Amino acid sequence: MTELTLGKALGAGLREAMRDDDKVVLLGEDIGKLGGVFRITDGLLDEFGAARVIDTPLAESGIVGTAVGLAFRGYRPVVEIQFDGFVYPAFDQIVAQVAKLHYRTQGRVRMPITIRIPWAGGIGAAEHHSESPEAYFVHTAGLRVIAVSNPEDAYRSLRQAIASDDPVIFFEPKRLYHHKGDVDLEAPLADAAPMGLARVVRTGTDATLITYGAMVVTALQAAEAAEDDGISLEVIDLRSLSPVDYDSVAASVRKTGRVVVAHEASREAGVAAEVIASITERCFEYLESAPLRVTGHDIPYPPAKLEKYHLPDLDRLLDAVDRVLDRPNSLTGAGA
Repeated sequence: MTELTLGKALGAGLREAMRDDDKVVLLGEDIGKLGGVFRITDGLLDEFGAARVIDTPLAESGIVGTAVGLAFRGYRPVVEIQFDGFVYPAFDQIVAQVAKLHYRTQGRVRMPITIRIPWAGGIGAAEHHSESPEAYFVHTAGLRVIAVSNPEDAYRSLRQAIASDDPVIFFEPKRLYHHKGDVDLEAPLADAAPMGLARVVRTGTDATLITYGAMVVTALQAAEAAEDDGISLEVIDLRSLSPVDYDSVAASVRKTGRVVVAHEASREAGVAAEVIASITERCFEYLESAPLRVTGHDIPYPPAKLEKYHLPDLDRLLDAVDRVLDRPNSLTGAGA
């Protein structure tokens, strides 16, 4: 095992994918000589050359459109969108072409494109640099949507995404880029858990806390704090947002009977709403209380000095846990 930051693990995943297949090419703004804004692609230009690590103009629609053309010609393009809020100029290309061309051509054309997106808040960034647009892509048929939360997952899932014949939107929680963890760089990719499976990161019996991305860290902190009050929380990292591994989710919910779903994105029509609706369809007779959401507020992402009030935190998660358990809670002083 090698200890790497999440950012270095992503770089290692890109390097291995490029070594494994010379049809893998990288495109993005400043990814070559600079190594990307977050230095994820640092060193890859020197190793693989400018024909495979391509610095592009500042034109996200053009970047993704070029990737579509490369995929038509048999390449496996990996696109870096510099920040989450910059993906919108490429939205038409993604939902109208990347997601649909395989279906439109009755399977004759594949779109093995991986679109990497540094994503979500918590770093004190400027406007359009801390957004959570995952629901747009989850709603779009034809796309896989992955959100990683630790270095091992980042390394494995990125390699799996690049090897997949499906187009993958790959969300990287930028506030975890410097978080460290052990990564097995030697294990064969075939031995890794499929990228579509959820992962139980902490077992528990009283309630299930479901989340993804950087919120996994907050959820684990909440579980540790709840343990001091004698509450046993099971924490599930969804990992894949489309498709969702509902078998693993349902198994946990049937055990605990209580559910809290959390994410940074706004509440209205977010991933949490879909997860809760699907849990209710599958597990209604097992539920002891109504599932709850803990999310960002339904506002444009706030200025950096105010983002701590927008992002779900330990207290908001624990308050929701108290409510599904019908315990007196800190916000109301009474049961739910």
